[in-house]
Amino acid sequence: MAGVSEKDDSVGMIRRLYDVCMEWVCGPYGVWALFFIAFIESSFFPLPPDVFLIAMCVALPALSFRYAAICSVGSVLGGALGYGLGFWFMDGVGMTIIDWYGLSDKYGMVQQYFKEYDVWIVGTAGFTPIPYKLFTITAGFVHSNFVTFMIVSLVARSARFFLVATLIWKFGPQIKKFIDRYFNILSIGFVVLLVAGFLLIKLVL
Repeated sequence: MAGVSEKDDSVGMIRRLYDVCMEWVCGPYGVWALFFIAFIESSFFPLPPDVFLIAMCVALPALSFRYAAICSVGSVLGGALGYGLGFWFMDGVGMTIIDWYGLSDKYGMVQQYFKEYDVWIVGTAGFTPIPYKLFTITAGFVHSNFVTFMIVSLVARSARFFLVATLIWKFGPQIKKFIDRYFNILSIGFVVLLVAGFLLIKLVL
């Protein structure tokens, strides 16, 4: 029962964070909120910026590509912060973040992937649900080439966010109706995908 309670608490915390962030994004400083969420998600924040990008694109489909660009820049700069945490503060801050997500037992394997594929492995994490922050921090710790890291991150994150923006720009009204109708189901699905990203790390690595 303790495990179930902890899981419920985690889901509840994620939902509260989501609600707060949605208030920021829907407020008068929504663009800055989107940038900030994308920035901190790349190093320690648990919620991916995609869901907030979707909300803003649905509200104003004509600005979808602008929002995708803001999200991409924020995420890549946040990745630079994660790189710095791994480069200078791995023993303290870096490992604390990795431990908090329960990924410390997989950290050695991630380092091995960097030895085999170098910084290019960041591209996979940047585009997929795999937690990007784990790879930004590790990239700094193993002293991957920073310029290459930034370029790979920019390409991967931009591809991901601009794909979302393109779909909403093209199918905006239909997607808005779909989201309005199935919002509760989508919220659950969002949490499932979030958890799945971390489980993928634990099962595959």
